[in-house]
Amino acid sequence: MTEQILFQLIFLALSSSPADELDQTELATEIKNGNHQAFKTFFENHQDALYRFLLSKGVSEQTAEDLIQQAFITIWEKRNGIDETKSLRGYLFRIAYTRMLNHFRDRAKFNDEEPDISDESSLTPEDHARHQDLLSAVEDAIEQMPEKRRMVFEFCFMQGFTYKETAGTLGVTRKTVENHMGLALKDIRSALGEFSDF
Repeated sequence: MTEQILFQLIFLALSSSPADELDQTELATEIKNGNHQAFKTFFENHQDALYRFLLSKGVSEQTAEDLIQQAFITIWEKRNGIDETKSLRGYLFRIAYTRMLNHFRDRAKFNDEEPDISDESSLTPEDHARHQDLLSAVEDAIEQMPEKRRMVFEFCFMQGFTYKETAGTLGVTRKTVENHMGLALKDIRSALGEFSDF
């Protein structure tokens, strides 16, 4: 499992809770249907968290604002393809993260002194240790899942299968897949409890 995928998982696990999953699904459906107010609500709910994340990765304030705008525009432009069974917030963060990597890559082409995304010189030893602990906690949580739950999680999250596709592949009902994914995310949240300020 790559570090990038682990970060995506962390965003997904920390971006939702059992209490708001239904609301987020309804919001995603409304955005998919072109509801401007739902999109505005989504923007207001997640703009600040995404901004803080980008700044924490060494992106300048202006660049962070640009990347956020691009990520939200992408959500709106591709709203017809939204899968309501998946975290729209997680999708937003993945878009911004990918654009951030592209930004660092493109700038490195023109300026050899521009910091690379893999440059950890700005991290203190404590930051580095916490980062490693975080990744280890996620990997351990996945390894400790019951086999069926881990399989469902790997199909849905790692392979990008829809719940329906996963159900068909594993010979179970869609509801069973939903239950396993809910429990998998609960496992991840539990494992990341001490990292709630991430």
